[in-house]
Amino acid sequence: MTTIRDAAQVRRDEQAELARLRAEVAAWRARFDADTTRDLAFANSGGEVDPLYTALDTADLDPAALGTPGVFPFTRGIHPTGYRGRLWTMRQFAGFGSARDTNERYKYLLAHGQTGLSVAFDFPTLMGYDSDHPRSEGEVGKCGVAISSVADMETLFDGIPLDQVSVSMTINGPAIILYCFLIAAAERHGVSSEKLRGTIQNDILKEYMAQHAWIYPIEPALRLIVDGFEWSAKHAPQWNTISISGYHIREAGSTAVQELAFTLADGFTYVERGLARGLDIDDFAPRLSFFWDIHNDFFEEIAKLRAARRIWARHMRERYGARKPRSWMMRFHSQTAGVTLTAQQPMNNIVRVAYQALAAVLGGTQSLHTNSMDETLALPTEESVQVALRTQQVLAYETGVPNVIDPLGGSYYIESLTDSLERQAESLFEEITRAGGVVRALESGWLQRKIAQSSARQQWELEQHRKVLVGVNEFVTDEPELTIPLLKVGADAETDQRARLATLRANRDAARCTAALSALRDGARTSANLVPLILDAARADATLFEIRAAMEEVFGAYREPVFF
Repeated sequence: MTTIRDAAQVRRDEQAELARLRAEVAAWRARFDADTTRDLAFANSGGEVDPLYTALDTADLDPAALGTPGVFPFTRGIHPTGYRGRLWTMRQFAGFGSARDTNERYKYLLAHGQTGLSVAFDFPTLMGYDSDHPRSEGEVGKCGVAISSVADMETLFDGIPLDQVSVSMTINGPAIILYCFLIAAAERHGVSSEKLRGTIQNDILKEYMAQHAWIYPIEPALRLIVDGFEWSAKHAPQWNTISISGYHIREAGSTAVQELAFTLADGFTYVERGLARGLDIDDFAPRLSFFWDIHNDFFEEIAKLRAARRIWARHMRERYGARKPRSWMMRFHSQTAGVTLTAQQPMNNIVRVAYQALAAVLGGTQSLHTNSMDETLALPTEESVQVALRTQQVLAYETGVPNVIDPLGGSYYIESLTDSLERQAESLFEEITRAGGVVRALESGWLQRKIAQSSARQQWELEQHRKVLVGVNEFVTDEPELTIPLLKVGADAETDQRARLATLRANRDAARCTAALSALRDGARTSANLVPLILDAARADATLFEIRAAMEEVFGAYREPVFF
């Protein structure tokens, strides 16, 4: 039994050891620290990185903040068995041409070992336009799959068991409409909404901040998201109603710290809107998910994911009063950083993606998409997609990395970096509060300017060779660039889509469709939950733009103020 006197002696011994180590490190620095000759910035998002990390850097580490896997605050992961119990879901973001084209790609991916599907939509769909709308001309099926109706969604998942395969859909402005298309299509396949598993991105705040694929003004857009929370809690309990996305914030040029803080601040805003609606936090919080960008700074990305889990858990329990552990757990998908892919020496992208995937797994991701080497040039070919998928499979089955949960936990550098990112994120939360909160900070352009400034700084660092981008600003060759085969999407998708839409409109029950759209328009003028009305319009074969336009008549359209 340890006495008070014994404990005091232990503390004295620990302090003496820290003093000895402090003197040793000081002597080392005096002798060797000036020996750095490379003219590079030894820094990450938070500033300069020390050349050496020791027990001094973790002396104040709270053991409870580190904890064990599956236990609050989940620094070491949300699952007690890590990947020993279940590997992460391996996804590939796929979509091009018509729904039929993409359906064939999905079946190819599933046959080659992919365990979840991620839908990439074309630009007209992302903006809520039908494929035969004048503003869609020349863009149909080019950067993703064209989906204009429930019939397209049925074709997209033809022969794919929606009660067995998890589906992720990356769409935001018209997300609630595509969600209803999926539900209606699943019903026609004999699968109820209660059995659907997957995620819809549906994160409109980051659109105003970074990506700009919006339709409605901020307040009605937030209303639709909370409508989705409320309806899904009762009717689609396995569906993740939002994927709060740092990915696009980072792709727009933010730092890792800003991605962490701005994304979590968005998440807190959605929680607050749900609570303001009168929802019980434990009814909707377990279905909130996140989406992180995995960039090039290997250790910073690992620490970012660990810090994100800890911050979310603490705020959900202590700030918002969530009672259920599932409400405290941050579940997230990760994707390797598209912005780091280079058109120059594209084979280098395979290496970048592999290291980024390793960082995501060491950080404890539950789902992962690995980019293909040719995505900076075109939509990926089947061959490059297979290499990207094999990258995950080699990581999962050949490296031994999944055998140990949080294998870098306890590292002086990783723990110090995790703490540092957490402190910096909390500091940015305070700045956002002073700016009036996320919505006000968006309306004033405060958040957009922060990201733009970081993006400009990163570009300057590359131009000044303060950071190296292999094959771009260093290690450039005079040899002709390697020619790789590219996927080319022709005009057939647009022609096919126009014909399909004409047939749909000719064969549907016009009166039923008109009545459903009218009911939706009327509902938008009230405080009613609009999901049942959008779903009725989808079942009546109303098209994407028709449903968008019905609500737009009431809500209006968002026009971005001039900030710069």
